[in-house]
Amino acid sequence: MSIDEFNLVYNAISFAIAAFGASTVFFLLQRSQVSPAYKTALTLSGLVCLITTYHYLRIFESFNSAYVLKDGLVIQSGMQFNNAYRYVDWLLTVPLLLLEFVLVLRLPHTETYKKGLGLTLASALMVLLGYPGETLTIGFAKIIWWVLAMIPFSYILYEMIKGVGASIKTQPLVVQPLFKKTRLLIILSWSFYPLVYILPLFGLSAFVSVQVGFTVVDIVAKSVFGILIYIIAQRKSEIGA
Repeated sequence: MSIDEFNLVYNAISFAIAAFGASTVFFLLQRSQVSPAYKTALTLSGLVCLITTYHYLRIFESFNSAYVLKDGLVIQSGMQFNNAYRYVDWLLTVPLLLLEFVLVLRLPHTETYKKGLGLTLASALMVLLGYPGETLTIGFAKIIWWVLAMIPFSYILYEMIKGVGASIKTQPLVVQPLFKKTRLLIILSWSFYPLVYILPLFGLSAFVSVQVGFTVVDIVAKSVFGILIYIIAQRKSEIGA
């Protein structure tokens, strides 16, 4: 790893800690600006960012333990970088992200339960299937786990396009464009995860590309997504929907 690559990873993780910490405070404070029906969604946004802040602090600590600057060079200290922190984080936060989107739709109880349960279980399975491939360096084995993880991921995309798409049409006209933008953000940002996952197979710097790529997408998929959820909740609260 070059010094520039070291600084890139270092600064990306550092920025993420600040972004998620600030997002946590913002979402929890803004609960008072929405009606009771949407407070849970804002609470989940804050909880997602709080969990992510903790795990990025651990990632930062692990990175600084595994790589050190000495005599103008980046050397490995002998401590192993613990990439499992990301997967533990996703196992906890990815289902919550989907659940907060379902909750802000404010669908009938039965439909909320059905969509929420299906999406959260699929997202947890996706993360569990992705972890073994991340820890493998053998190309073919990594591809197999990637394909397996793409099965629940494809289900999530289908539900977001078809199932949630139908639910968006039942929302007040004033918030339908916001829902469509939020859904598009989920689809596009989440689609980058499997792409970043297989970047090492194309000869790109495995550690740097994966760490920076996942960090950028995490910020978009959690903090930016949470802001859109807040705006939707506020708009629906204003019109009493």
